Amino acid sequence: MENRESIAKKVAWISVISNIILTIGKMVIGTAGNSDAVFADGIHSAADVFASVIVLLVIKLANKPADEDHPYGHGKAEVIVSGVVGILLFLVAFYIIYEAIMGFFHHVEAPSILAMWVAVISYASKEYLYRYSLRIATAHNSKAIEAIALDHKADIVASIAAAAGVLLSILGDKFDIAFLLYGDKIASLFVAYLIFKIAKEMLTEAFHILLERSIDNEVLNDYIAVISEFPEVKRIDKIRAREHGHYILVDLRISIDHDKTIKQGHDLSREIKKTLIKKYDNIQEVLIHLNPYFKEV
Repeated sequence: MENRESIAKKVAWISVISNIILTIGKMVIGTAGNSDAVFADGIHSAADVFASVIVLLVIKLANKPADEDHPYGHGKAEVIVSGVVGILLFLVAFYIIYEAIMGFFHHVEAPSILAMWVAVISYASKEYLYRYSLRIATAHNSKAIEAIALDHKADIVASIAAAAGVLLSILGDKFDIAFLLYGDKIASLFVAYLIFKIAKEMLTEAFHILLERSIDNEVLNDYIAVISEFPEVKRIDKIRAREHGHYILVDLRISIDHDKTIKQGHDLSREIKKTLIKKYDNIQEVLIHLNPYFKEV
């Protein structure tokens, strides 16, 4: 757990530092270079900074073991963070849309070429950060790090859109094509849409986990296959599993021969739990209820 926590902190700090640099660069150059799209991209990076700071604050809590007040652990803290980030991105998207629409009612000037290069640099750095963060999130099954990776993902396409919008505006000015001058404004609206889409995905996932949605049937069937390998299990009466942040809790009801002793039932339950946790490292707890099984005559 300590290793997982330290790795998560490392990813979050890398995200914080890189996003601070990109935020300053895009907002300053976006303003000075007259690019709404690059400036909007900078606002998104600023939101990423805030998101990463929240993750740093909550990682220690999410990795705390179960206690008397929280017998199932603290894993949902990461899910709550993911939801907070989603809400933040929703607000950012609406702000960018408002600013872009207002821009259509004012005189339009082409952005500077420097604004386009800033967007290109942002794309290259975000592509690397997204792949790196997603790999770590998958390896450690961390919703918090996954939220950071999704933020980077939104920035990838956003930076491409910003660069394209700036380029179109510059070409419109150079060749005196009026409608191309609005390329930067349109690109900022596209950036807002991408941010909105990512926010919706994050909030939907957080909502389902907080409501303890059951995991996929395909995964449940895998669990059933493992449990069925025990000859003492005569019938699987019920199985449920739910995500609790970065780990899974399993509830199981099985039937065994009615003449088995309490100790035999206990040993079997312990062996099933041990096997499931060993095979699936994201399972943290398996609660097993035993029912008596009578052969049908």
